[in-house]
Amino acid sequence: MTGYLVRRLAQVVPTALLAATLVFSLIHMIPGDPVEMMLGEGAQRTDVEALRHDLGLDRPLLAQYGSFLGGLARGDLGSSLRSGEPVLAIIFARFPATLELAVASLVVALLIALPLGVLAALHRDGVIDHGARLLALVGVSVPSIWLGPMLILLLAIYWDLLPVSGRQGVASLVLPAITLGAGIAGLLTRMVRAALADELVRPYLLAARARGVGAAAVVGRHALKNALVPVVTVLGLQFGALLTGAIITETIFSWPGVGRLLVESIRLRDYPLLQGSVLLIAFTYLFVNLATDVAYAVLDPRIRYGGSP
Repeated sequence: MTGYLVRRLAQVVPTALLAATLVFSLIHMIPGDPVEMMLGEGAQRTDVEALRHDLGLDRPLLAQYGSFLGGLARGDLGSSLRSGEPVLAIIFARFPATLELAVASLVVALLIALPLGVLAALHRDGVIDHGARLLALVGVSVPSIWLGPMLILLLAIYWDLLPVSGRQGVASLVLPAITLGAGIAGLLTRMVRAALADELVRPYLLAARARGVGAAAVVGRHALKNALVPVVTVLGLQFGALLTGAIITETIFSWPGVGRLLVESIRLRDYPLLQGSVLLIAFTYLFVNLATDVAYAVLDPRIRYGGSP
């Protein structure tokens, strides 16, 4: 296990470098001049050139790239072109809100998907199974850009049960968490149902039932634990997707997270802040994938790393 972790960590470095290079390249291809946006269209040419020089934007692209990598190695992503604050400080101030929303969305998804998936697998091809699959299909099909405003109209405006927007406690977290979690719940429900239904017909479970082991113990202690291995894979990938998918949801609910910060930095052509936000999302994907691989060994000791199967 230790050898596997060392190899995976060694793979993270070139992957992170590639991600940083792609982010730098793509962001500098965005049309528009941030200096002209900061000074306005009526600014004098000398003022524009002076500010561009002060910000280092008149340097060759390779020189800017080298400075970017050097700062990244030191943990310095530069300063915002608009506010002058360190990029890392701005992102770290916003990241807890995004992380809170992502975790809450996963909790919502699991609270919906696990019971539905287990019931559907236990009553395969029955009424409960068909109903669970229908709900899963609806959850996957409904986009968050439509579901969010509908929840606002129904629960916040019409019934006045929850706050419309902002981050003002647990109540303000409910609507965006449901908006993000609904789609993942639909996907996870289908995953849990398929994995558990396949696991329930395994020979070792049939043998356990023949020995008189109770149905609850067979499902909860053995079948469900092994069935969760592919589900953990999806959870790991979806957690990274939540951080990117939260861009729309954070904008709809005025949630002060990294997603909304990313939209603002694009609008203002704030290159350092935009780079930092995208890099955070990319590096989070890398970390989540590594954590997912570690979770495999915890859930299923039969999975071997670094050796022959």
